[in-house]
Amino acid sequence: ATLDELKQALVETLESRGVLGQVKAKIRSEIFAALDDELAPRPDLPRENAVINELIREYLEFNGYHHTLSVFLPESGHPEERSFDRPFLATELGLREDDRTRSLPLLYALARGGRRDGAAAAPHAVRSRGRAAVGPGADGGSRGGPG
Repeated sequence: ATLDELKQALVETLESRGVLGQVKAKIRSEIFAALDDELAPRPDLPRENAVINELIREYLEFNGYHHTLSVFLPESGHPEERSFDRPFLATELGLREDDRTRSLPLLYALARGGRRDGAAAAPHAVRSRGRAAVGPGADGGSRGGPG
């Protein structure tokens, strides 16, 4: 086997095991951390950005996207500690919560139209890198959320 064939086999193996994406995210995070001057003052985040960043943080944590979160927080300048708690965010966005909606990130409520009646919209399949991904509740609770 040639060097190119070995390289391709290694890449395919790492991709099939789900490791390649994690390694790439970790490298990006480490490069960003090395380049980011933590001593340089950052401008204060506008309130709207802080609210949006908290929604994104909640979504990334819920779905287990820890590597993405490790890049997102320092890159966005968002603090490691939470800026707002969930009840405040729900009120700020005009969302009424119940036991079911509290089990999912607030972005899911916004994605289904921020309905105040709590009715869930029918899940829609979304094509993601050649495979279908389905919204919360349609796949028995895996990664997209409980159903």
